[in-house]
Amino acid sequence: MKLITTIVRPERLPEVKAALFQAGITGITLSRVSGHGGEQEIVSQYRGNTVVMEFHEKVKIEMVCSEPYVDPCIKAILASARTGEVGDGKIFVQAIERVIRIRTGEIDNAALTAVNADAVQRAALETAQHVGVAGEGDS
Repeated sequence: MKLITTIVRPERLPEVKAALFQAGITGITLSRVSGHGGEQEIVSQYRGNTVVMEFHEKVKIEMVCSEPYVDPCIKAILASARTGEVGDGKIFVQAIERVIRIRTGEIDNAALTAVNADAVQRAALETAQHVGVAGEGDS
C-alpha cells in the first residue's frame, strides 16, 4: 500500500478528479494549500501598495492505494495535471504500514476498497464516453 500525495494547480482539479475516478481511485482527500516552488513571484498593486505574492494557491490530493492501483494513479495524475508550465506540481509516494476502516474494523486492502467503488468508476467511464461522443461531433 502507498500513500500518494500530489500538489496540483486548482484549475486542473476537475480533470485530475475525473482521471482518478476512471483509474478506479475513489477515496481521495483534498486540501487547499499555498506554496512556493519554481514559479516567479507575482508583484501587484493593492490599494496603492506594492504586494509581492510569494506563495501560489494549490490543491493537495492524498489517497492510499493498494499496489495494483499505484501506477494507474500516477499515470492518471500526470496525464490530467500536466500543462507543461512551471508550477504543475509534484507527486510524492510513501509506503503505508497499515490501514483500518473505523466503521467495520477491516484492515489493509479490504479497508481501502470503497463501498461504491464500482458504481463511481462506471459513472466516470459513462461520463467520459458521453463527453467523447459530444466532442467528436463539435469539431
